Amino acid sequence: MSKITAWELYDRLIEPIPAELVVADCLVGIHWTLVRCEGVGVAMTPPGGFRCLPGAGTFRGRKLRELAALVKSWHPLEAALGVAAINAYFNAPSTMAKVWKAQPESQANESVFVVMKPELIGKKVTVVGHFPDLDELASVCRLSILERNPLEGDYPDPACEYILEDQDFLFITGVTLINKTLPRLMELGRNARMVLVGPSVPLTPLWFNKGIASLAGTSVIDADRVWRHVAQGGDRSIFKQGAHMVKLYPVDVQ
Repeated sequence: MSKITAWELYDRLIEPIPAELVVADCLVGIHWTLVRCEGVGVAMTPPGGFRCLPGAGTFRGRKLRELAALVKSWHPLEAALGVAAINAYFNAPSTMAKVWKAQPESQANESVFVVMKPELIGKKVTVVGHFPDLDELASVCRLSILERNPLEGDYPDPACEYILEDQDFLFITGVTLINKTLPRLMELGRNARMVLVGPSVPLTPLWFNKGIASLAGTSVIDADRVWRHVAQGGDRSIFKQGAHMVKLYPVDVQ
């Protein structure tokens, strides 16, 4: 695993986006933020209430790479828009067909925690982000959940400094790209098998050179249904409305 510098991950995600690609539209929903270009890119809308998004109304027609650079912003909504722009390229079915052997619709549309459950039995497992399906997982492994807004039984996210160096598996939410904690989490979890999880994860082989063992992200295979669903306040049920869960490994790279 090569050493991770402060902004390297972000720059490496922005640079491959073709300069000619133009944003078709953007949508900031209650639960999800969308950018439409090659495909529809998804990012989680940061919780905590809406705040004014600088430049609102000016994003359509801008270069996709320019919008993707907002991922480096410290404004939560701008950063989410940047992640969605990155995913509008990498997670688009047209891009994935060129990069990966495994394609979205060839896989079961199910949680990585369900898929990997047999591997996690008896192991020390940390999940960054309070995902669904974790209650059942806790019955088979030594589970720790790190959460910025902790629920009962969760650890607050600063506990990562004390927990992560001694884990077998580490699942990291893609939202950490938005809040800028991902590089540090990857450094702390370098002794664990690390998996990036969630709709905000860019599906690119870049991660495998940075110590990530596998990806569990999302590709939108029915753009119109997903757009309508998010525009009308849709939540996790997005996965029944044209968004598809994808699991990828180094052997899947073409």
